[in-house]
Amino acid sequence: MSERGGTDPAPREPSVARALDLLNLLLIDVNGAIKPYLNVYLFVHRGWDDAAVGLVGTVSGIVGIAAQTPIGTAIDAVGDKRRILLGALVALSLATVLVAVAPHFWPVLAAVGGMLSPTIATLTLGLFPAGKLPRRFGRNAALERTGNVAIAGLIGLVGWLFPDRAVFLLVPACAIVSAAALYAIPRRAIDARRARGGGEGGADAAPTRWRTLLTCRPLMVFAVCVMLFHFANAPLLTLVAQEIGQTRPDWSSVIVSVCIIGAQAVMVPMGLLVGRLAERWGRKPLLVIGFAALPARALLYLVWRDPFWLIAVQCLDGVGAGLLSAVKPLVMADITRGTGRYNAAHGLIGTLQGAGAALSFVIAGSLVQAAGFHAAYLACAAVAVAALAVLVLLMPESAPDAPRGSPGAWLRGLVPGGVSRGA
Repeated sequence: MSERGGTDPAPREPSVARALDLLNLLLIDVNGAIKPYLNVYLFVHRGWDDAAVGLVGTVSGIVGIAAQTPIGTAIDAVGDKRRILLGALVALSLATVLVAVAPHFWPVLAAVGGMLSPTIATLTLGLFPAGKLPRRFGRNAALERTGNVAIAGLIGLVGWLFPDRAVFLLVPACAIVSAAALYAIPRRAIDARRARGGGEGGADAAPTRWRTLLTCRPLMVFAVCVMLFHFANAPLLTLVAQEIGQTRPDWSSVIVSVCIIGAQAVMVPMGLLVGRLAERWGRKPLLVIGFAALPARALLYLVWRDPFWLIAVQCLDGVGAGLLSAVKPLVMADITRGTGRYNAAHGLIGTLQGAGAALSFVIAGSLVQAAGFHAAYLACAAVAVAALAVLVLLMPESAPDAPRGSPGAWLRGLVPGGVSRGA
């Protein structure tokens, strides 16, 4: 058997596609579900202050930053891509069980630092040809968000009926079922060359040099955009939950779940929208809509302090983060196709994304202590505007074919040229 895994890598059997669907439904969003709940748990139930919570988020983010690029490189090198995801599931399960048993600084740090690698996107690349990726990535995003809505609701229910630590035991339970769905996808169905961005057909050439990624202008611009977006977006849910939790601490777990459910529910149609429009409009218009929603959301928090208003505004996260999460793997597949470095590039962007998010937590926590929530929301809005400006002015359209829709054609004209893997 070759590294490609067999002679028929296309997922012709419906059971393979169904297994990928189930995996997307069951895979817990660590950043969107577990981390916000953990931050509020520490703040409300364990008596940690804003700076301490921000410090844990920053230090654990540094751990994640250091691991992202090596993990991406390892995924490119490993023949059986399923092993990486299985290892991440096991590590995350052990870390969250540790938090449930001993919610002190270092166990909490280990759990927050746990992460799931971008192996779902890798599996999708290996299972589906390039022409089917826009719809499949959109479907992945919609199914993932649907599962997150259910999991967030379950977190709220468990947090209401049982001791708060019981919430963290949901992670290993979901991980067990996720692992079963993962290994329902046979290795022979995954084209390992295509899964690492090696392109369609032809000889299985060696991956290009690292310099190819570092000198790729579209990739670097996109990495900066993603970093700024997550710097502005990462602390917002925690800030909202902490602000509401100060006045209604008994409802903290329910409040976090309502915020997450609202945003995740909005992300479901966003994923489907990407699947339908990414080819016709191009990738950039969808990104612009998502990036524009972020500063609007941060400023709307300032309009009214009512808890129900704050929760309603939080739902706009579904537009921004929803569109970005669905379009990002597609943009990266466009840019890195033929290089054999898809996962290494994913790790590189993940490093910058993690750096932005980790730094923002400690800065936002310090701003809240020094000047209140108002100043933290304004700072996030300013960075979000900068992210949108970089995207509109510097990021080219990555779609291999010219967009057929007018929004894509207009945005394509804002920057010279298309995708280039050079400087």
